[in-house]
Amino acid sequence: MSVPIPSPSPNLARYVGRRAVITGGGSGIGQACVLRMLAEGGRVVAADISADGLQDTVAMAGDVDGRLTTVVMNIADEESVEAGIREALAVLGGLDTLVNAAGILRSSHLAQTTLADFEQVLRVNLVGTFLVTRAAIAALHEGNGPSVVNFSSTSAQFAHPYMAAYAASKGGVLAMTHAWASEFAKAGIRFNSVQPGSISSGMTDGTGAARQSVGPGLPEDADYSLFAKVAPMLPLSDGAIFARPDAVAGVVAMLGCDDAYFVTGTEVRVDGGSHM
Repeated sequence: MSVPIPSPSPNLARYVGRRAVITGGGSGIGQACVLRMLAEGGRVVAADISADGLQDTVAMAGDVDGRLTTVVMNIADEESVEAGIREALAVLGGLDTLVNAAGILRSSHLAQTTLADFEQVLRVNLVGTFLVTRAAIAALHEGNGPSVVNFSSTSAQFAHPYMAAYAASKGGVLAMTHAWASEFAKAGIRFNSVQPGSISSGMTDGTGAARQSVGPGLPEDADYSLFAKVAPMLPLSDGAIFARPDAVAGVVAMLGCDDAYFVTGTEVRVDGGSHM
């Protein structure tokens, strides 16, 4: 029995009155998160390094009564982050939900991995999450049921060959999320992470606005038998192997709103059971 694919427009209103900033909002899962929170009535600032990607998001969102604003921001650059978050907060007048979805992937054999590529993955995925969260934390202190959703990955805890830099960065995000959850628990700011796996996005398929920053895919001589144990268990009704980004966006929306008011310091795998 296959898993049905639901409508991308949920009949929910959990984000009415909520203000959200979502990085990586120009493509893939980040874009799906933007569309989901808009569909639930939220006011959203979508941030991304790609202006073209953000325009694509605006086009996909359609008429949302001015509830969507875009900000071009490079999360790996401290000044860009400070300016981008400042602009976002000026538009929203505060912040209730922060989603750190922006990231890049580099895949290569260890011997062919350059220091520049390794450091770039850490800079974007790990340091970028730190920079954005640090810039937003004061506003979150004043937010309504404040919540931060970070993007770890199944690769943080399970073997994904050729992706050591990515795994290291996402393992760091996982650990950092736990540390922040403890640090800010008494302030009522919740920190959780999602761990996507087997999700189709610009990062995994090299398409869309993220293609320029994602870089090459697996090595040409990659041993695909090494990926047998990470195949999803749940079949999809459209026959696809990877699920759509909205599979993750629904989980992010739950964690980012008051439905998860008693959930902090944990992670949710969204991988179709591939890492049971």
